[in-house]
Amino acid sequence: MENGWIWLWFVLALGGLLALRLWARLRPLARWRRWRALRERALFEDALKHLLTCEHSSRDATVESLAGSLGLSQKRLPRLIARMEAAGLLRSHGAALHLSSEGKQWALRVVRAHRLWERYLADEAGLPIGELHHAAERAEHRLTPEELDALDAHLGHPLRDPHGDPIPTAAGAVAPLEALPLTDWPLDQPAQIVHVEDEPEVIFKEIVAERLHPGMSVRILERMPEYLTIYDGQAEHRLTPVVAANIHVAKAPEGPSQPEERIRLADLADGEEAEVVALDPDCRGFSRRRLLDLGLTPGARVRVELSPAFGEPRAIRVRGTLIALRREQAVHVCVRSGSRSGGKTQKPGVSRQ
Repeated sequence: MENGWIWLWFVLALGGLLALRLWARLRPLARWRRWRALRERALFEDALKHLLTCEHSSRDATVESLAGSLGLSQKRLPRLIARMEAAGLLRSHGAALHLSSEGKQWALRVVRAHRLWERYLADEAGLPIGELHHAAERAEHRLTPEELDALDAHLGHPLRDPHGDPIPTAAGAVAPLEALPLTDWPLDQPAQIVHVEDEPEVIFKEIVAERLHPGMSVRILERMPEYLTIYDGQAEHRLTPVVAANIHVAKAPEGPSQPEERIRLADLADGEEAEVVALDPDCRGFSRRRLLDLGLTPGARVRVELSPAFGEPRAIRVRGTLIALRREQAVHVCVRSGSRSGGKTQKPGVSRQ
């Protein structure tokens, strides 16, 4: 009887060991299957985005253009196209590839995921605009429709991404971009930047380096064959035509006839008063929310009460409350100072006609 119990325990232990080994083998297999499914989905979705981009540009996508976009050899690509055709996502007509209605809706969902994620990374995570695209490229394939709807609601249903591109709705509707390239805008007429193209990347980096972004008011001071000179209310920017063509502008909102003269809250002297105009777009995430929570919203009146012996932090009165701000915080607050406005201080290029 005792030997029977020993054998029973031995069989159970052996069975448990075999089960553990089998489970350990299956886990990597399951992970590999999930990775393969995600990779397949990413390939499908990147292909759909390429076809949608070609459609918006009024040109045909081809096997060659798709191979270049996906970085796939033309030997592997026919299998991918065949699977997508079988799934009803695209149609081929000779050398041209076209989206089906179902493929277009799927492509718009991917674009929606990309642009919502860019909006989230800019507003909530504070990621610089130059890093948004690549980060969103990785995340756009992982979001479910339910997660997309939740993200959209969390962000307050934004209409445009940080580059100014319209964000498709859940139903696939896309608002038109009513704007002109900066190269086509009339001389000395106020305009507002509404869109900045993020491709090609080398040109986008030049725009980022100039700190030009959607929402800025600008006007063209000088147009030459080799460059355009624009003024944003604080500084002049000299852009080559190829860079300026990737910046789209529209009529500026009703207001001053030229970009508003602004200074930084950090540059006010003790006892000086001003009105908050805006927060620097480069200030995002927690830092931006904190400044807004302190009452530093557009239209708020501020006064520098005093600076301590070592200059930090400064005491600022806003909305009847005294707050303390360090320079690295105050530099993100754009203000209009009554003692420095009204034409008394002329910025470079303002007098040009």
